[in-house]
Amino acid sequence: MTSLAYAADLPARPSVRPIAHWLLFCAGMVFAMAVIGAITRLTESGLSMVEWKPLIGVLPPMTAAEWDRVFALYRETPEYRIMNSGMSLEAFKTIFFWEWFHRLWGHLIGAAFLFPFLWFWVRGQIPRTLMPRLVGLFLLGGLQGVIGWFMVLSGLADAPDVSHYRLALHLGTALVIYALLVAVALGLLDPAPLAGWRPEAARLRRHTGWALGMVAVTVVWGAFVAGINAGFAYNSFPLMNGHWIPPEIATLAPWWLNPFENTAAVQFIHRVLAVGTGIVVLALWARVRAARLPGNAAAIADGLAAAILVQIALGITTLLTVVWIPVAAAHQAGALVVITMLVWLRHTLKPVGQGAERAGGMQSR
Repeated sequence: MTSLAYAADLPARPSVRPIAHWLLFCAGMVFAMAVIGAITRLTESGLSMVEWKPLIGVLPPMTAAEWDRVFALYRETPEYRIMNSGMSLEAFKTIFFWEWFHRLWGHLIGAAFLFPFLWFWVRGQIPRTLMPRLVGLFLLGGLQGVIGWFMVLSGLADAPDVSHYRLALHLGTALVIYALLVAVALGLLDPAPLAGWRPEAARLRRHTGWALGMVAVTVVWGAFVAGINAGFAYNSFPLMNGHWIPPEIATLAPWWLNPFENTAAVQFIHRVLAVGTGIVVLALWARVRAARLPGNAAAIADGLAAAILVQIALGITTLLTVVWIPVAAAHQAGALVVITMLVWLRHTLKPVGQGAERAGGMQSR
C-alpha cells in the first residue's frame, strides 16, 4: 500500500469526531471571549467590577440597593477618582455591563468545557492519550480566570489602569488556550494529513512554527500598545508624526524600559513586528504554493495570506481612526484568524509518523 493510500485509510474514529466538534465549539467561544475582552478594554469597562465571585457572581445586581452598593465600591477606585469623578449611576451601568458580560462568558466557557467532558468521560469515549491534554486545557482555563483577576487587581490600587504586563499575560494565555483547542480538534478530525507525507513538509512546518512565534511576539507588543494607550498617539502611517523613527523613542531611564513602557518605542516595535511577521507569513505562503503539496495545504496558505494582509490593514486603520472601537475589536479578532490559519497549516504539514501512529492508536481502542 502506498503512503498516500495508507493516509486515506486513517480517518478519525467516529467516536472521537463529536469530541473534536465540541473542542471547536469551545474554541469558538474563546474567540468570542477575546473580542468581548477587547470591547471591555476599549470601553474602559474592565475596572467597573471590584469584586471577584467566581461561582456566585454570575448574576448582575438585581435591586436598586445592590446597584448602589457596587457603585459605591467603584467610587472608591482610582479610576473613578482620577478619570470618572461625577459619573452617574446610569453611565456606570453601561461600563459594568461589559465587564459583567466578559466574566459571564468566561463562566459559560468553563461550563461548555466541563459538562461535555464529563459526559464523554463517563461514556468511555475519551482515548487514554487524549485525557491528559483535555485535563490540561481545563486547568489552563481555570488559571486564565485567576490571571484575569490578577490583572484587574493591578488597576484597583494606585493607578487607574491595569498593568500592561498583566494584560499581555491575560491575552497571551487566552490565545494559547484557543490555539491548543484548535490543534487538538484538528488532530482528531484529520490524524494523518496528506501534505505531511511529502518530505518538504517538515521544512515548511518549521517555517510555520517561526511564523507562529512572530505572531505571538507581535500580539504581546500589541497588548503593550493597548495597555499604555499608545494607539492614541502617532496616528499616521507609515511615518510617526513625520518621522520614520520618532526622536522620543529612548527618553526613559534606564534605557531598557523604553521597549516596554515608552509610548513611542512600544508602538514603533509593534509596527516593525507586524511588518516583519507579514513578510514571514507571505514567504511561507509562497513556499507552500511552490511545493504543490497534496491535500488542502495550498488552500489554507491562501487563506493565511489573505488573513495577514487584512490584519495589517486593520492595524493601520486602527491607528488612522484613533482606535475606533469597531475597527480595534476587529483587529483583535484578526489576530485570532491568523493564528487559526497558522495552526491549521502546521497541522496539515504534520510529519507522517506523528499522524499515522496517533491515528492507529486511536483506531485500536
